[in-house]
Amino acid sequence: AVAGTASDMVPRGFALAPQVFRRLSLSQANALSPGQHSSRLVPAAESSVGVSAACLSSAAVAAVVASAVARQSSKRLGIGSVQRQRIAGVLACRSAASQAPVDEGEPQKKKEGEKKKKEGEISLDPPSGTRDFFPEEMRQQRWLFDKFREVATSYNFQEYDAPVLEKVELYERKAGEEITEQMYNLNDAPVLEKVELYERKAGEEITEQMYNFTDKEGAKVTLRPEMTPSLARMVLQLMRSETGDIAATLPLKWYSIPQCWRFETTQRGRKREHYQWNMDMVGVQGIVAEAELLSAVVAFFESVGITSKEVGLKVNSRKVLGAVLEKAGVPGEKFAETCVIIDKLDKIGAEAVEKELTQKVGLAAEVGRRIVQATTAKTLDEFAELAGVGESDEVQEMRKLFELAEDYGIADWLQFDASVVRGLAYYTGVVFEGFDKAGVLRAICGGGRYDRLLSLYGSKKEVPCVGFGFGDCVIIELLKEKKVLPEFPATVDYVVAAYNEEMLGKAMRVARLLRQAGKSVDVLPEVAKKVKKAFKYADRVGAERIAFVAPDEWDIGLVRIKDLRSDIAEDLKQQDVPIGDLANIDRYFSKGQVAKAEAAAGEAATS
Repeated sequence: AVAGTASDMVPRGFALAPQVFRRLSLSQANALSPGQHSSRLVPAAESSVGVSAACLSSAAVAAVVASAVARQSSKRLGIGSVQRQRIAGVLACRSAASQAPVDEGEPQKKKEGEKKKKEGEISLDPPSGTRDFFPEEMRQQRWLFDKFREVATSYNFQEYDAPVLEKVELYERKAGEEITEQMYNLNDAPVLEKVELYERKAGEEITEQMYNFTDKEGAKVTLRPEMTPSLARMVLQLMRSETGDIAATLPLKWYSIPQCWRFETTQRGRKREHYQWNMDMVGVQGIVAEAELLSAVVAFFESVGITSKEVGLKVNSRKVLGAVLEKAGVPGEKFAETCVIIDKLDKIGAEAVEKELTQKVGLAAEVGRRIVQATTAKTLDEFAELAGVGESDEVQEMRKLFELAEDYGIADWLQFDASVVRGLAYYTGVVFEGFDKAGVLRAICGGGRYDRLLSLYGSKKEVPCVGFGFGDCVIIELLKEKKVLPEFPATVDYVVAAYNEEMLGKAMRVARLLRQAGKSVDVLPEVAKKVKKAFKYADRVGAERIAFVAPDEWDIGLVRIKDLRSDIAEDLKQQDVPIGDLANIDRYFSKGQVAKAEAAAGEAATS
């Protein structure tokens, strides 16, 4: 019965399972069973198929398990390969349902109209985790980036940029374990910052996520997984080597919208490439910098129609957490590692975090339990009491931040959350994350203070820095979820249509004059003796007005122009405009001109 109903139950992604399984040795296959952990399955698949562990999802593991069980069943029951694959499909479905979260970012069936790839045919899909931007998507992206820029410039931040290719070392010294695991491992290519920049920033997380390779000159480089190390490198170029002073007016207030790359699991709101809006302040020690940046985040949300009822900002301080860990006996050199472990609380649960604190950091079980318990506090007062730190300097600094937020008018967006520590190890003070109050989406944005980062790269002085990052993928998903994402239809100011072949050159001249007047213009590529054809084309491309270039008007120095969108009387929408005055075209359709024409028409009617 199972075999007979399995064929229609195999979801997308499991089609590869029999192929993966068939390439396993018989002895390996027979050694597998549904009850075994993926730690037994992944090495077998890696050794036989040559697929890295990072590429094997829990769904793929489920499929391999299912195939193994089906093969064992076929040997015992004497069934054929077709029935075996059907059984594997059912088992895979059941196993995946119990093991693997649904990947909302990947459709379960092929897109409409997607053609099956034939042997030898080039795939038209972009690389996994990346995107094509068709014109409509580009209009959406331009709108979003304009919102980023409007907010940043309203806070007097200056835009900067850096190469998408960086040194790997830059990231490996900066943060945590995950990013370095997600770097793309390439053998050779002509793009991206040097690897060493990243090695200093992260630790294992960043370097394991990087798209990195050795270039033709032997340099270890990577597609940047984030922008902060590039910012640090650029700020250091402004530093006087003899004194460590920055040769620029402080604070530096910079923003950027770079494309970033991380080899990580694709899901809704997260891809392997994304654009990230960053705002950073360099040279401000006080909590005012954090208040300013949190206000900028709020200003952006408000500009796109998101309210504090839908999104909140969780705020914590690594200084406060540091006081707790110090009291618990965590050595200073283990602080960053401990923070990275605590940051996994939502992902792996309290029990697993306590276990890692015991095994990796060496804490007593009771101490680890007390630390995890303290991070569940939802108010600053509750946290201070659970952690036993009282009114320490770190706690008072957090209180000051919430007071500033109240004065700034953004207090309703903020809430204290002791579990927020941010995964990157370089944060030193206040940290924060934007979150969807409906709980549908992952973290929307995040940031914090990183005063010691420049010291990792050779700064003679500790330079106070604070900033945030805001990915484009997740904010678009948020706007869709809240139904506030606008539509972005194609538009153009003018379509110019020629009456016949002889007028085509004249139409191009009109188009040139309109473009010189600052208008966007589309020339109808065919003659338009039938006016209906021209109107149809203008409507399709979203034209505001259409200009007809015909012999009768041209011979007396005029071009007939019709307004297609304005809500004015029909007989006022059409104007014959002198060719020599096309630079002043808007004057003929201004409210004053229309009102004047309407008044003249009214006088004529009464006389």
